Amino acid sequence: MEATLFADGGSRGNPGPAASAAVLLGPAGELLEEVGAYLGVATNNVAEWTALILGLEAAANRGIKRLAVRLDSELVVKQLRGEYRVKHAGLQPLHQRAKALLRAFGEVDVRHVPRKQNALADRLVNRLLDQEAPAQARQ
Repeated sequence: MEATLFADGGSRGNPGPAASAAVLLGPAGELLEEVGAYLGVATNNVAEWTALILGLEAAANRGIKRLAVRLDSELVVKQLRGEYRVKHAGLQPLHQRAKALLRAFGEVDVRHVPRKQNALADRLVNRLLDQEAPAQARQ
């Protein structure tokens, strides 16, 4: 089976309230799965890497073998491809986890896309932030 994974993370404040989300689409563009998590206080980069991991886990659990990964974080794409080093100690375990998950797929194509093309995942991130961040602020 093949699919396209759109993943996005966001932080309001950087660091600040953060969330991660991923959307998995089938070959005809049909929605296979949406996954997301509110992270509490985190950086934008932690949220982006976490979104990728959530999406890769969902794709692996579905037995997908050919995966197109689309991210609007150019930094994560370049770090994933080995074009940039992952210098921040807090991101290294996330990078290692993502690389390990990628080995589960027979074929993977990772590309940067403009934010506009990542609207499904971006919308889910903002929905999670809108739901969770105000509740956290009241506590």
